[in-house]
Amino acid sequence: MERPLDVRNAVLVTGGAGFIGSHLVERLVQRGLRPTVADDLSTGSLDNLAAVRDRVDVAVGGLQDLLSRRALGIERFDYVFHLAGNSYIPTSVEDPSLDFQSNLAGTLALLQALRSSARHPICVVASSAAVYGDPATLPIRESHPTVPISPYGVSKLGAESYAAVYARLYGLPAVSLRLFSAYGPRQKKQVVYDLLAKLDRDPEELEVIGDGTQERDLSFVTDVVEAFLLAATRAPARGEALNVATGASVTIAELVSALCRARGVSPRVRYTGRTRPGDAGRWRVDVSAIRALGYEARTPLESGLRSILAWMRASPPVGERSQATSAGARTAGG
Repeated sequence: MERPLDVRNAVLVTGGAGFIGSHLVERLVQRGLRPTVADDLSTGSLDNLAAVRDRVDVAVGGLQDLLSRRALGIERFDYVFHLAGNSYIPTSVEDPSLDFQSNLAGTLALLQALRSSARHPICVVASSAAVYGDPATLPIRESHPTVPISPYGVSKLGAESYAAVYARLYGLPAVSLRLFSAYGPRQKKQVVYDLLAKLDRDPEELEVIGDGTQERDLSFVTDVVEAFLLAATRAPARGEALNVATGASVTIAELVSALCRARGVSPRVRYTGRTRPGDAGRWRVDVSAIRALGYEARTPLESGLRSILAWMRASPPVGERSQATSAGARTAGG
C-alpha cells in the first residue's frame, strides 16, 4: 500500500543544497510541501535552491553539529531523505578519514536521532554502486557480493548496513538507494561534467581516462529524484537496498561520441589507458526491484545531455566556476 507524501507531511532533506538534493527539494515543493534543508554548503550552494528559496526552510551547518544542538527539531519529521556527505571517490581516496566522518559517522548520528523520535519517520538513504566494487559477474543485482574497492564504497556500505540494522532492531523504517552514475544540471564533477568541461577548454583534443571500454549506466537527475519519492512512498522500508539505474549501460567511448555530437565538435580523442584508483570497470545493472515499485527512467541520454549543456552554457565559464561556488558557500555560511 502506498504511503501518503503530501502537504500534511514534514520532510527533511540532508544535503538538500547539493546536486541531487536540490532537485529533490524542488520536486517536493512542486508537490506542495515545505521541506527543511540541512546542508553545510561544503559542496552544495544556496544558489541551487534559488527557484524555491522562499518555500523551504534551511539550516546551515554540519549534520552532526545540527543534531547535537537540536537545531533541526528532528522529532517533527515524517520523511527524511539523507543525501548529506561526500559523493566523490577521489576525495575518499585522498582523505579516507574525512569520508568516514562525512558519510558513516554522519549517517549513524542521524539514525540515532531518528531512533529517539516518537514518530520513527521513513528514512531514505543515498547509497552508491561503489558498494559493489568491481563486479565479477553482470548484471549487478542487489544480492551481488559487496566488495568495495574505495574508502567511499566502504563508507556507503557501512551507512546502508547501519540503516538496515536500525530497521530490524529498532523498527525505524529505512531503505537505501544504490545510485549508479547520476548526472544533470548543477553537478560539477563526475564523468559527464568532466568531459564536457574538457571540451569547453579544448574542443580540438580530448583526453579520456581509461581505454573507452569501461561501462556506465547513466541516470538523469530528475529520474533519480523520482526513485527517491517512490522508495519513500512504496518501498517496504525494512532496511533493504535498491539499485537505481536505467538498466542500459553505455561504454565510455559511446558516451564520448554522444557528448561530441551534442557539443558539435570532432576532437582528437586520446585515451590514457589507465584508470583512477577506486573506479570500477564495468557496470550493467539489474533494476527489476526498483521497477517493481513503478520506477521507469524516462530521460533518454541525448535529451539529458542537451539539458546539462544548456545549464553549462548559462553558468560561468569553466575557469570561474569553482571560484564562484566557493565564494557563494562562504557568503551563505556567514
